[in-house]
Amino acid sequence: MYRIIGADQKEYGSVTADQLRQWIADGRVNGQTPAQIEGAPDWKTLSSFPEFAEALGLGTSAGAPPPLVAQADGRPTALRRVKAPAVALMIIASLDILLTLWGLFGKLLMHANPQRYDSQMHELENLLQQLNNPQSRELMERLIHVMYGPWGIVGDLFTLVMAGLILMGALKMKSLRSYEFSITAAILCMVPCVTPCCGWIFGLPFGIWALVVLRSPEVKSSFH
Repeated sequence: MYRIIGADQKEYGSVTADQLRQWIADGRVNGQTPAQIEGAPDWKTLSSFPEFAEALGLGTSAGAPPPLVAQADGRPTALRRVKAPAVALMIIASLDILLTLWGLFGKLLMHANPQRYDSQMHELENLLQQLNNPQSRELMERLIHVMYGPWGIVGDLFTLVMAGLILMGALKMKSLRSYEFSITAAILCMVPCVTPCCGWIFGLPFGIWALVVLRSPEVKSSFH
């Protein structure tokens, strides 16, 4: 039994091989139609299935391997489609890594010099004294101590790990490798607390863009 993705991008099935051959004869599907054997993890074009070669007029016997030209047709197109969103994720991840490393380096220098740390905190507290609302001032003071304290360093390290995963996933996406890793990278990019430097502005739209491209059956079937 088989499932297919129609021209309207909707999934149809389960259908038998004989039904698919009839649909080929009726012109309802063709060699580039995404299809899947029921229970199999991957989608392929119909021309990749040797059992439909004769119906498609490919001149291949039932026992011969799938036609190489038909298999390769969709990959260059998929590579072109994933290139732009993959590069966008790579840029976001790289910026996050650079900016986070800059902030982390500054915090480590402050903690390495206690006098400098105390002086910096004192200056920030003096600036907060200008706030008229005591509750807001107290909240900001706590936030600053968290950001520049040990938890701030832990947060930076967490951001570096997440940005590194996004960068690795984007690289794999660009070369159509590891579909699951690519999906994970796109989802992580959409989470603002994971990419604080650029995620608030660019992470969500670029992550959605990447997911839409990755969910396309033609792109998904080209991954290996």
